Amino acid sequence: MEIITGVERRRRWRDEEKLRILAELDEPGARFNDVARRHDVSRGLLWQWRDAQRRGKLVADAPGFLPLRIVPELPAPEPQGPVAAAPIDPENQADSRIEIVLPDGTAVRVAEGISTAALRRVMAALRG
Repeated sequence: MEIITGVERRRRWRDEEKLRILAELDEPGARFNDVARRHDVSRGLLWQWRDAQRRGKLVADAPGFLPLRIVPELPAPEPQGPVAAAPIDPENQADSRIEIVLPDGTAVRVAEGISTAALRRVMAALRG
Protein backbone atom coordinates (compact mmCIF):
# COMPACT_ATOMS: atom_id res chain seq x y z
CA MET A 1 0.00 0.00 0.00
CA GLU A 2 1.26 3.47 -0.91
CA ILE A 3 0.27 6.46 1.18
CA ILE A 4 0.63 9.81 -0.52
CA THR A 5 1.05 12.77 1.76
CA GLY A 6 1.18 16.31 0.55
CA VAL A 7 0.47 17.66 -2.89
CA GLU A 8 1.18 15.32 -5.78
CA ARG A 9 2.97 17.10 -8.58
CA ARG A 10 3.35 16.23 -12.20
CA ARG A 11 6.77 15.64 -13.56
CA ARG A 12 7.99 18.24 -16.02
CA TRP A 13 9.99 17.06 -19.02
CA ARG A 14 12.35 19.28 -20.98
CA ASP A 15 12.01 19.12 -24.76
CA GLU A 16 15.51 17.64 -25.05
CA GLU A 17 14.53 14.79 -22.72
CA LYS A 18 11.34 14.14 -24.67
CA LEU A 19 13.22 14.06 -27.97
CA ARG A 20 15.88 11.74 -26.51
CA ILE A 21 13.19 9.32 -25.33
CA LEU A 22 11.40 9.53 -28.69
CA ALA A 23 14.68 8.80 -30.47
CA GLU A 24 14.81 5.48 -28.63
CA LEU A 25 11.56 4.52 -30.35
CA ASP A 26 13.28 4.82 -33.74
CA GLU A 27 15.92 2.23 -32.85
CA PRO A 28 15.48 -1.21 -34.42
CA GLY A 29 13.37 -3.52 -32.26
CA ALA A 30 12.23 -0.75 -29.92
CA ARG A 31 8.74 -1.20 -28.42
CA PHE A 32 6.53 1.48 -26.91
CA ASN A 33 5.92 -0.59 -23.79
CA ASP A 34 9.62 -1.12 -23.11
CA VAL A 35 10.60 2.52 -23.65
CA ALA A 36 7.67 3.77 -21.55
CA ARG A 37 8.49 1.40 -18.71
CA ARG A 38 12.22 2.21 -18.80
CA HIS A 39 11.51 5.95 -18.40
CA ASP A 40 8.45 5.58 -16.18
CA VAL A 41 6.23 7.33 -18.71
CA SER A 42 2.78 6.30 -19.91
CA ARG A 43 2.40 5.06 -23.46
CA GLY A 44 -0.26 7.69 -24.05
CA LEU A 45 2.17 10.43 -23.16
CA LEU A 46 4.71 9.00 -25.60
CA TRP A 47 2.05 9.09 -28.33
CA GLN A 48 1.28 12.72 -27.48
CA TRP A 49 4.98 13.63 -27.67
CA ARG A 50 5.36 11.79 -30.98
CA ASP A 51 2.33 13.58 -32.40
CA ALA A 52 3.70 16.95 -31.26
CA GLN A 53 7.04 16.10 -32.85
CA ARG A 54 5.39 15.19 -36.17
CA ARG A 55 3.39 18.42 -36.15
CA GLY A 56 6.56 20.45 -35.54
CA LYS A 57 5.55 21.60 -32.06
CA LEU A 58 8.26 19.59 -30.30
CA VAL A 59 11.67 20.53 -31.64
CA ALA A 60 15.14 20.81 -30.18
CA ASP A 61 16.13 24.35 -29.24
CA ALA A 62 19.85 23.89 -29.67
CA PRO A 63 21.24 23.61 -33.19
CA GLY A 64 22.78 20.27 -33.97
CA PHE A 65 25.36 18.99 -36.37
CA LEU A 66 24.60 16.96 -39.45
CA PRO A 67 27.02 14.34 -40.76
CA LEU A 68 29.14 15.67 -43.59
CA ARG A 69 30.83 13.75 -46.36
CA ILE A 70 32.89 15.44 -49.05
CA VAL A 71 32.68 13.79 -52.45
CA PRO A 72 34.75 14.68 -55.52
CA GLU A 73 31.76 15.46 -57.75
CA LEU A 74 28.12 14.47 -57.93
CA PRO A 75 26.36 13.76 -61.21
CA ALA A 76 24.02 16.49 -62.37
CA PRO A 77 20.41 15.80 -61.39
CA GLU A 78 17.92 15.06 -64.15
CA PRO A 79 15.49 17.93 -64.75
CA GLN A 80 11.91 16.97 -63.91
CA GLY A 81 10.02 19.10 -66.39
CA PRO A 82 10.46 22.52 -67.93
CA VAL A 83 12.69 24.46 -65.59
CA ALA A 84 14.24 27.78 -66.48
CA ALA A 85 17.63 28.12 -64.86
CA ALA A 86 19.94 31.08 -64.85
CA PRO A 87 23.18 30.44 -66.72
CA ILE A 88 26.09 29.65 -64.41
CA ASP A 89 29.66 30.48 -65.25
CA PRO A 90 31.46 27.07 -65.35
CA GLU A 91 34.71 28.57 -64.03
CA ASN A 92 33.13 29.91 -60.84
CA GLN A 93 30.46 27.24 -60.42
CA ALA A 94 32.43 25.00 -58.01
CA ASP A 95 33.70 27.96 -55.97
CA SER A 96 30.41 29.85 -55.63
CA ARG A 97 28.02 27.10 -54.44
CA ILE A 98 27.74 24.75 -51.51
CA GLU A 99 25.86 21.52 -52.08
CA ILE A 100 24.39 19.61 -49.13
CA VAL A 101 22.99 16.13 -49.76
CA LEU A 102 20.83 14.75 -46.95
CA PRO A 103 20.58 11.01 -46.16
CA ASP A 104 17.19 10.81 -47.90
CA GLY A 105 18.75 12.06 -51.16
CA THR A 106 17.51 15.64 -50.92
CA ALA A 107 20.11 18.02 -52.35
CA VAL A 108 20.40 21.62 -51.25
CA ARG A 109 22.51 24.04 -53.25
CA VAL A 110 23.19 27.44 -51.75
CA ALA A 111 25.44 30.35 -52.54
CA GLU A 112 28.79 30.35 -50.81
CA GLY A 113 28.01 33.66 -49.09
CA ILE A 114 24.72 32.52 -47.52
CA SER A 115 24.21 33.79 -44.01
CA THR A 116 24.21 31.33 -41.14
CA ALA A 117 20.70 32.37 -40.13
CA ALA A 118 19.33 31.75 -43.63
CA LEU A 119 21.02 28.34 -43.83
CA ARG A 120 19.59 27.40 -40.43
CA ARG A 121 16.09 28.30 -41.64
CA VAL A 122 16.53 26.21 -44.79
CA MET A 123 17.81 23.17 -42.84
CA ALA A 124 15.03 23.50 -40.24
CA ALA A 125 12.43 23.57 -43.02
CA LEU A 126 13.92 20.43 -44.57
CA ARG A 127 13.95 18.56 -41.25
CA GLY A 128 10.42 19.64 -40.34
